[in-house]
Amino acid sequence: MSERDPGLEAFSKFIVALEPWLGEVVLVGGWAHRLYRLDPRARKLDYLPLTTLDGDVAVPTKLKKEESTVRKRLLEAGFEEESVGEDRPPATHYHYGKGGGFYAEFLAPLEGSEYDRSGKRKATKEVGGVSSQLLRYIEILLISPWKVELGEENGYAMSPKRTVQIANPASFLAQKILIHEQRDYRDRAKDLLYTHDTIEVFSETLDELQKLFRGAVVPKLHPRRVAELEGRPTGSLEKSRTRFGKPLAWPRDESSLPKDSLKPRTPD
Repeated sequence: MSERDPGLEAFSKFIVALEPWLGEVVLVGGWAHRLYRLDPRARKLDYLPLTTLDGDVAVPTKLKKEESTVRKRLLEAGFEEESVGEDRPPATHYHYGKGGGFYAEFLAPLEGSEYDRSGKRKATKEVGGVSSQLLRYIEILLISPWKVELGEENGYAMSPKRTVQIANPASFLAQKILIHEQRDYRDRAKDLLYTHDTIEVFSETLDELQKLFRGAVVPKLHPRRVAELEGRPTGSLEKSRTRFGKPLAWPRDESSLPKDSLKPRTPD
């Protein structure tokens, strides 16, 4: 990892704060995509992964009880809370230090209807003392996560090493497919780059990913989710190019992405 990576120290402190729950929570989004490069099955690419300032963490609807809570450990580690939105409780971002770039947010599966019996939208839920956003399809990212070791030898300020869980690439790609039409154009552009890069990183083991998805992920999905994905094979880049109803514009076009979401494209 390069010293130019923004938020690296904050991310490391975040992982240490989450230590009691590292076996339950799963890193998703940009940080999962970034950490794929550390997997031994990953190809060595001549460009750096996209950078994201936010650390998305998928959490189950309940975490095991500890003497402390996720919220308390984050505050003790120097993170500051920011309430986002008008929901009650509001979603919460955790920033490291004043004016820090990195922030973390927690995402939990939305189960059942989007509205409760009183007609109120189910937008957030308290998990481990933190207010987590309830989102559809998060449960896919919690299935059969991969593990990655982080420590000083690969650029993360943690001693001893910590083992974190990241969404497996098959689940990562499936979730991107399912949420595509719900996203605004900027998020769609970024998601398409994540999809392209993930396929390229694991292009030599796509058969293995397909077996993982069919053997480990699909059996744990609700039949409705399987139906939504029906007819959307992930066996090759060419098939993925047409996954969203029309061919995607490869090679990548980064012009529509927010500038702070991109990293200088220099060789590793």
